This record gives sequence, C-alpha cells and structure tokens, in this order.
Amino acid sequence: MAVQILMPKLGMSTAPLTLVEWKAKEGEAVEKGNVVLVVETEKIRHDIEAEVSGFLHILIEEGREVPIGTVVGLIAETKEELEALKKEKPKEAVTAAEVKEAPPVEAAKVEAPPAAEAKERILISPVARKLAEEHMIDIAKISGTGPGGRIVREDIEKEIEAKKKVEVTPEVYQGRRVKSVIPLTGMRKAIAEHMHRSLSISAQLTLMGEIDMTEMVKLRQSLVSQEEALGTRITYTDLFVLVAARLLKEHPIVNASLIDNEIKIWENINIGVATALEDGLIVPVVKDADKKSLVEISKTVRSLVQRAREGKLIPDEVSGGTFTVTNLGALGGGYRFETVIINQPESAILGTGGITDRAVVRDGKIVIRPIMTYYLTYDHRVFTGAVAAQFMAGATQLMENPGPLLD
Repeated sequence: MAVQILMPKLGMSTAPLTLVEWKAKEGEAVEKGNVVLVVETEKIRHDIEAEVSGFLHILIEEGREVPIGTVVGLIAETKEELEALKKEKPKEAVTAAEVKEAPPVEAAKVEAPPAAEAKERILISPVARKLAEEHMIDIAKISGTGPGGRIVREDIEKEIEAKKKVEVTPEVYQGRRVKSVIPLTGMRKAIAEHMHRSLSISAQLTLMGEIDMTEMVKLRQSLVSQEEALGTRITYTDLFVLVAARLLKEHPIVNASLIDNEIKIWENINIGVATALEDGLIVPVVKDADKKSLVEISKTVRSLVQRAREGKLIPDEVSGGTFTVTNLGALGGGYRFETVIINQPESAILGTGGITDRAVVRDGKIVIRPIMTYYLTYDHRVFTGAVAAQFMAGATQLMENPGPLLD
C-alpha cells in the first residue's frame, strides 16, 4: 500500500510551506531515510525523508505554497502499484485557492506579426526557472511537458544537455560577460530583506575594541583536554554564549526589544548563534542560556548547528532570541573589525574576530599576546553608548579573567 508524503507541521507555526524541490523524479526509486523533499518557511529549509523504500509518485509540483497536512506525494511499494496510481484521477487534497502557484515568468518579446506582438506568459516551475537563469536558457523556445504545458526541471535539463553540444556566445551585460546567475530567492532573499529591514527601522551603532585572550586561551585548552570527561568539546563560541548570558543578567536593558513604542525587557535570556550555511546563514537559539552550564550550552550549540547544516531545524529553534553572538573568528580571516547587523527584534549583537598574536604594551614593555577583536552593534533607541561600553567592559573583564565563569 502506498505511503503518503505529507506537508509537515514545523513547530508551532500553522502557515503554509513552500514546496521547494523534489529530490527524486516522478517514478524514481527512493530509499527509506533518504531526503525526498525540501520545503521552506520564511526562516528555514527543512528536509523530509522517505518513511519507506519504494517508487515516488508526485501529486503537487515544486514551487507551490501548500497548507500543513496536505498529501503532496506518495511512495508506491511496487512499480505495478505506481502505474496504478498514475492512472487514478488525482484527488484534490486542497482547493486551488489554498495551493498557490508561484507567479509565472513572462517571456521576452519576440519578432512576430503585429497582431501577435503582446507578451506571451509562460508557465514554468521555480526550480526550472532557476536552472534556466543559471544556464542562460531561453524559456520562450521550450515546450513544457508538465501539466498545462508548464515547463518543469526535466525540460530545462534536456536543454542544458543540448546546449553543451554547441558553442554558445556568453551573455553580455553592459560590456561585461556573465559567468553565471544566482537568483535572489528562498533563504538568500529572506536574509537580504531581513538585514535591510533591520538597518531601516533601528538606530544602529557599533562599538569596537580588543580583548587580551591569554587566560581564555589557557582555559579553553584545559577544557579541551577534558573532552572525554565532559562529554563535549568546548569551543570559543560556547564560552562567548556563557559570557553573554552572565552579562545580560547584569545588564537587562541589553536583553530587550523595542516593540510598538515600548521597550520590552525579556525575562528569558535566549542567545542566538549565527551559523554559516552553504547558501546563507541561520541563527538557531539557545533557550534560557543563563540557566545552563557550559557543558549544557556546548551540547545544545553543537546539536543546533548540526541540525541547521542538515536542514532539520524547526521554526521554534530559530525564534525567540533576545541577543545574538556571531563568532566570525571561527571562519578565519584573523585580525579584523566588521559592522554586524542586529537580528530583529533584538537590540544588540556581539561579533568576535579571530584570535591572533599581536604586539601590545604591558607594564611598559612590548610583549606578544593573543588578541581578539570584538564589535557590538546596538540599537541606540533602546540603550545608550554608556550602557554598551559598560556591557563590553564586563565582557572584557570576564574574558581576561575567566575563572568566575566556571563557578
């Protein structure tokens, strides 16, 4: 008996999800546990795994917004069952108004008799459109094989293969040759809109400075040597989350948001950890970080980051943050300063750079010390530069003398 593939409920949200991509084609064999479908909310992408092995029968095409609980596909046990499913008249799980199709792409004007000069609208799935843009495919010349003549991924893939066999003149835009095209869609688009909105609605300033990490480096090396006993490998990011949690208790105004002309000071201390992904970034949240030990923070961060990179986070795990930490030093680049952007509706974000050996003056002598740069971006509508300076003075004190962190 065929097994249904349902549009999942991710966390508490009840909003429709976008069906981004089928990982197998119609009729292809799929294995239990392998990713068969990718769906997307405004914040995250989520992979759906096949519950059983069998043959895929697709009911809803890519690029549609689909209500939670909708049957979007089936996995047939045998090829015979698959063929039977194909012959059945599809049962409409939802109305046409509920399943929204992405806007069709308009074809460019082509030379034609005067009566046919109006632009022709071409139906094309978002995935097919993306492929066509990346490979400079003229969709006006393609006959779609999908429902109603819709151009689907397979049509573009055939055109790409055909295109490889002939020489193609590269597209030229304002005197420059285009190598490839990356559409601003999905996660990239959401990040762009979120960052632009953050800058446009808040008064952001960035406080920058340096911290002598001599003692913190020693502490971290000691903790790494205890990895087996602790059950986790402590990272600098874990330590920064612990430091931030301590300081937010001492400076509650930093753990606040300006919403509807009110500054709301949050009781929960939920610290987001900015995580780089292949096609963008995401900020999973360590809930109630002030109530967790360093080991608990480390295990939580490791689990969230792993799930983020596997596409398995749910919306609840990337919402509810009150402050964010972004450890850019973990990505390399050494000594640097940056202006990080606040993750709305929070009022501050702490960025940290690499730890590099620098020449500094101590007791009138030039010595070499491991120095880390930091940059705290804060919303001046919520608190002043004096508060920001006090917050970072406390962070500097804790990192240069980290003994109390483990008390």
